Amino acid sequence: MLWEKPPPVDVPEEDAFLVPVQVTELPGRGMGVIATKDIQRGELVLREKPLFVVPNRVSMSPGAVLLSSLATLSPRQRASYYNLSYVNFPAGVPPETDAFNEELALAIFQTNAVSAGSQGVGIFPRMARLNHGCSSAFNVVYTWRDDEGVLVVHALKPIKQGEELLTTYTDTKRPRHVRRQFLREHYGFECQCSVCSLPDDLSARSDERLTGMAELYAQFSSWQHDRVNGKEAIAAAISIWRLGEEEGYWSERGQLAADVAHVAAAHSDVSAVREWAALARRWYAYELGADSAQAQEMGRIVGQPQLHAAWGTRHRETVGGPEPWMSAA
Repeated sequence: MLWEKPPPVDVPEEDAFLVPVQVTELPGRGMGVIATKDIQRGELVLREKPLFVVPNRVSMSPGAVLLSSLATLSPRQRASYYNLSYVNFPAGVPPETDAFNEELALAIFQTNAVSAGSQGVGIFPRMARLNHGCSSAFNVVYTWRDDEGVLVVHALKPIKQGEELLTTYTDTKRPRHVRRQFLREHYGFECQCSVCSLPDDLSARSDERLTGMAELYAQFSSWQHDRVNGKEAIAAAISIWRLGEEEGYWSERGQLAADVAHVAAAHSDVSAVREWAALARRWYAYELGADSAQAQEMGRIVGQPQLHAAWGTRHRETVGGPEPWMSAA
């Protein structure tokens, strides 16, 4: 029996968002999400359960797995799936065939699915309405909470009324031509975000900052292999933060500060652990929520640095805390 696409169902997509927004058609860009009031940094924007999750390993063809999952949904839920955009549909597949139905379901899934942690990969129709921005252009970030089975979206930056909510579809710490090529191949569009639309001279400077951040991350990570000492690792992290501030790239700061707290704990630097863990807790609260496991764990470490799992695993060294401007930003 062939799968029949359900008829369109009117779905008030704004209802799922926890801040005032409008989901609307944007000229040349498809659907998008616009703030109808100011949104504060760290504010919870969306909390969404997946329509369904596909495990990382399946025994059937991917298309058959998807059709089986879709068959369990209500007509309204199926409509929310088939209303999503898609790219890379193979040419020459005859319509009204099993192959067509499987390929359509697969194209939608591959275009819109995001990680659902240990459960696999999921579809989140409301989150999927968030368009992409590179580097300083994106202003919301999403994360999966495995223990709750939900995806949450938080405002990374203050968002003004009338401004579009943008997330990022990839690691954008790469040059513009590399970002654009990836987005064309995987999502079928030429990125025209505020960063990709910069004049060539300004874009080149942005690319230098972004590639510099990527190189510094590699340098910081080399601490794991004893290629740099604790002070050198911390210096690399501070340089990452500084370049990010110049670029307007604020994402991943909670994780970076938590990683530095790990280095400080390994070298038994109590004051540095406290300062970096406090900074990590603050940025985790913005990016993941103050109630996230990560933010709460950093709060615990602030109170008792010696409880960090890495405590004392390297030679004792005074590595130092964040610079004052980092805590003030």
